[in-house]
Amino acid sequence: MSQERVGFVGLGNMGQAMASNLVQSGYQVTVYNRDAKKAEALVHAGATRADQPGEVARGGKIVLSMVANDEALEAVTLGENGLLESLEPGGIHLSMSTISPALAQKLTKLHAQHQSTYLASPVFGRPEAAAARQLWLAVAGEKAAKERVHAILNTLGQGIFDFGEEPYKANIVKISGNFLIASAMESLGEVFALVEKNDISRRAVIDMFSQTLFASPIYKNYGTKIAERDFNEIGFLLKLGLKDVDLVLDQAKQSQVPMPFASQLHNRFVGEIANGNGERDWMEMTRGIDRDAGLTK
Repeated sequence: MSQERVGFVGLGNMGQAMASNLVQSGYQVTVYNRDAKKAEALVHAGATRADQPGEVARGGKIVLSMVANDEALEAVTLGENGLLESLEPGGIHLSMSTISPALAQKLTKLHAQHQSTYLASPVFGRPEAAAARQLWLAVAGEKAAKERVHAILNTLGQGIFDFGEEPYKANIVKISGNFLIASAMESLGEVFALVEKNDISRRAVIDMFSQTLFASPIYKNYGTKIAERDFNEIGFLLKLGLKDVDLVLDQAKQSQVPMPFASQLHNRFVGEIANGNGERDWMEMTRGIDRDAGLTK
């Protein structure tokens, strides 16, 4: 059991499970969340609560952050009592959030100026995967720093994929993956509308495809839930899905890569937010497909 001291900022659905796994694995974890109530269960389990983000860096060399977006990461890193000013020389900020590659580049430079290291390791997996330590992790940054956090990443996930020494590249991989998931959801929703309007069972269709042509977790897990319109359990907010698609579009513009389907997904997410589903699971995007097809269930 590790006795290493680490900090953790951001205790949403994902961060809560990840920080809990670190506590259970014997790490001495100091946690911060803007809503302090979300830290109570972790404190009861043995974590220490911080009142400011920078406090999680005291007495330790590694701080993890898992927050919702660029604005949140900038606030906890660059704001008053933030991580950047609090990390000691030689410290590591392990950013696991889905953020823009541009912000990752900015934070990489700022940490270097403060003699600390910024690493990116965004994750793939819903909260239940985080709780089960079954996340997939993309990592990029300085080699020596990656070696120092390797045991932590192994504690949190089932597989680590290294994308080199420039942190922003891991974020490009992450937003690309979320684009592919959203694309799969759109395609699944369209197929389910087609088969339903021809009196074919949505569930029977995904049972076939997820065991044959598309035997993968995305098609099996998301496909089954979309087929059954089982969206009550919120794993990832629809409004964050729009954020990630827009990150893809921004990067595509900078890279001069046309991504017309990403624009279609942007419109789909905007439409669902306009229909009041922004705070629901991002699989709710398929409601718009049902409406377009005259299916109102």
